[in-house]
Amino acid sequence: MVFTISVYAQRNAGSNNIDSLIGKKMSESGIVGLAAAIIVDKKVVWKKGYGFSDKQTGATFTTSTLMNIASVSKTVTGACLMKAVEQGKISLDDDINSYLPFKIHNPYFAEEKITLRNLSTHTSGLTDRYPFYTDSLYFNGKDSPEALGDFLKNYFIPGGKYYSKENFLNHKPGTFREYSNIGAALAGYIVEVRTGLKLNEYSKNYLFDPLKMEDTGWFMAEVNLKKHTKLYEKQDDKVREIPLYGCTTYPDGGVRTSVDNLSKFFICLLNNGKFKNRQILKAETVKEMLRFQFNDANKPENVKPQSLNSGIFWATKMGGTRIGHNGSDPGVRVFMLSDLKKEVGVVLFMNTSLSEKEENKFFEIYEDLYQYGVKLKNKDIRNR
Repeated sequence: MVFTISVYAQRNAGSNNIDSLIGKKMSESGIVGLAAAIIVDKKVVWKKGYGFSDKQTGATFTTSTLMNIASVSKTVTGACLMKAVEQGKISLDDDINSYLPFKIHNPYFAEEKITLRNLSTHTSGLTDRYPFYTDSLYFNGKDSPEALGDFLKNYFIPGGKYYSKENFLNHKPGTFREYSNIGAALAGYIVEVRTGLKLNEYSKNYLFDPLKMEDTGWFMAEVNLKKHTKLYEKQDDKVREIPLYGCTTYPDGGVRTSVDNLSKFFICLLNNGKFKNRQILKAETVKEMLRFQFNDANKPENVKPQSLNSGIFWATKMGGTRIGHNGSDPGVRVFMLSDLKKEVGVVLFMNTSLSEKEENKFFEIYEDLYQYGVKLKNKDIRNR
């Protein structure tokens, strides 16, 4: 028997308990608003919003509220990358310099090729230089005025205004894993170069429109900001509103969407590229995207595959017990994670940044929702 959301809600005696758990943790931490969906066996079985998308006006945060989803955007970039592979536009294992209008060479290993597989598993030897990344690439109240390709050329090419040897690691590609936002931006840019479409257009054509993700886009200029949550930050025990912002390296974190819309995308990936009987991506395409790339014989020197592994902008989390992605940006915390068997998934949006010492509250709320999903799945099994 397949339950609808309403049947699950009617039969679930613990719904008040999940409400109280989330409400208590929001109150303790100062999280202003959140929304979540639980996916069981590739179907949304529960969804709900809590708190406010606008504290001042009292507007509620719902599963249709829009928010930028930070690094969870990389999974969309990964799906676009794999769609371009499917179309024969790119290969994961070619030298990226065969695709770019400029040439990138790690000054430590100038003869070593960098591949899209390296970029998408964070083993490219390209790195985010801090504090430059956080101080220079976010623009309050607007989308970035700088073209992505111009930025990348200036960052990676000697003589560029952002160039530094510190933009590279002293490690050969494939031998060392270091998470790189700018590496993800470069992968997205290569999709643009090879397909002739901006990433927002390409993803709209091949992902968002087929999945009916009507409220999803990459830039502030292309979404309905009236549906967008305000963003908040907690400092010194006080919660304040912060401006919306755009980012130059949008393929690493620029998607704006809702819990309702992102759940469709997540189900598509968990279901071998299919959503509601429509094949959005080929099954073999998704299989390669989600396949663990590291093993004991082929892994970066600083990775233990049992606790951390990687697909194509897809990863294991929480000590290797979950798959998917999560994301963090100012005023933003997002989870899109499933168990390894793809049976119980959670999509969770929160519109408030907390201090590092309170980060555990985000994970506690996620885990409460995941365990609630396990109960819903077990209840379904018992009632079949």
